[in-house]
Amino acid sequence: MDRNRTVAGLDVHKDSIYLCIMGHDEVIIFEKKYGVLTPDLRQMCNDMVERGVTEAAMESTAVYWVPVSNELCESMELKLVNPYFIKQLPGRKSDVKDAQWIAECLLKNLIKGSFVPEPIVQDMRKLNRRIMDLNEDMTYNCNKLDAAMQRSGFRLSNYVTTIKSKSYQKVLHAIIDGTTDPDELVKMVHGRTVNKHGRDTIRAAVTGLFSRIDITIFRQTKEVIDTIERQIEVCQKELTTLCEQYFPEQYRRLQTIPGVKERAATAIIAETGVDMKMFATAACLVGWCGLKPRNDVSNGRYKSRKVTHGNKYLRQILIEIAWVASRTRNCFFFNFSYIQTTVKKKSKMKIQVAIARKILVAVWHMLTKEQDFIDIYLKRLEEQKKMEEQMKRLGSTVIR
Repeated sequence: MDRNRTVAGLDVHKDSIYLCIMGHDEVIIFEKKYGVLTPDLRQMCNDMVERGVTEAAMESTAVYWVPVSNELCESMELKLVNPYFIKQLPGRKSDVKDAQWIAECLLKNLIKGSFVPEPIVQDMRKLNRRIMDLNEDMTYNCNKLDAAMQRSGFRLSNYVTTIKSKSYQKVLHAIIDGTTDPDELVKMVHGRTVNKHGRDTIRAAVTGLFSRIDITIFRQTKEVIDTIERQIEVCQKELTTLCEQYFPEQYRRLQTIPGVKERAATAIIAETGVDMKMFATAACLVGWCGLKPRNDVSNGRYKSRKVTHGNKYLRQILIEIAWVASRTRNCFFFNFSYIQTTVKKKSKMKIQVAIARKILVAVWHMLTKEQDFIDIYLKRLEEQKKMEEQMKRLGSTVIR
């Protein structure tokens, strides 16, 4: 064991941090409780440096670990550890003992650090997760708007694909501006919708009883939706700019995958970064994302094959990509989805998870080997075509 090694364990809470510094012989050198304000964190960092701490470890407690990491990361080697892997031993009940146990585990090399990306990728993560939060707010407010319209007897959403459609939006703007005559409103609905369901049906759908208060609610909810749309656009523009500035080649390369465009490529880079050294194999990345079936077998029987917990933000965008890729003709994912769902009659939802996993494996290989996406299905078709042409040439030569 290195006799010059001094480690520290940190037990981070919302309003306090417990520090335990331990020497190479497992003797406690220093213990103290600190506050969580920036001056307190800087004092804690100074105390650790003065006592020769070169390594520190702490649990990933909500977002409370982030300011601590920002203060300590430049002064020492810092490990962020999943609390699942630091289970308490019997008798270790106080918080100081928790910090001591973390330091002891670090000293004995019993724990390994979690994936903490570089600062620029962390900033991109903030933007990506902000976009996802805004999308949830958008869905919520759109549903509230349609519920308010339905309460007034307005039923156009029953006959259009989404309330984001042009017909619905035109009618909504007209109602907000004070036009409530059904004959005028039905003129704003797309002719294809009118022909499909009948003019009388659409006229009855846009007929409602709109009070002054209802129109006020419509206007305010629409303003909230417009504000969210502007914020999403600003965040996505900033995220794309960062990708093009710092990771232009990887950003371009990811868009060679079927179903991956600007939004998906920026989201993947924001969640995984471009350095795959943290993930030894593609299976490690798949498990970290939470797309690997759990190994729950007892007496030869599978109790559960549900996917494990992981990065829900990355998993969500990958499932969305999978749906698009499974509908993109003349590609491997479309052919795979067709065979599994139509020929083998497997669950469509499960197949989307399988496609998402295949896409993530492809991402790992592309970023590791610095290669564009290679479609196995198209490659196989090209080889088959070349073989057929060779057979034709050989046949014509034999006849001559």
